[in-house]
Amino acid sequence: MERRKSQSITDVTRHFLREMGLETPLLQHRLLQAWPKVVGEAYAPRTKALEIRDTTLHIAADSPSLCSLLAMHRSTLVAQLNHAVDGFVISDIRFFPTLPK
Repeated sequence: MERRKSQSITDVTRHFLREMGLETPLLQHRLLQAWPKVVGEAYAPRTKALEIRDTTLHIAADSPSLCSLLAMHRSTLVAQLNHAVDGFVISDIRFFPTLPK
């Protein structure tokens, strides 16, 4: 009997998700869920992660000034969000000064 190479369950799961075309949607979902933790308690209630189109995260904020403030930290937020999901999901963030009800 031939011995097979053993793999961790994480590697097997990641391979399965990739093969089924589910890896990217799962990472996108995780990134949207990570938004409040990354921006912190001060900004999380005033913003909402709406969607990811291509590699751009769309964020609604309750004021234009908050959009400007967050835009100044765009590159840091992109890096922290990608790090939070352990993968490359977004390359940019767009901020919109309207918070949907």
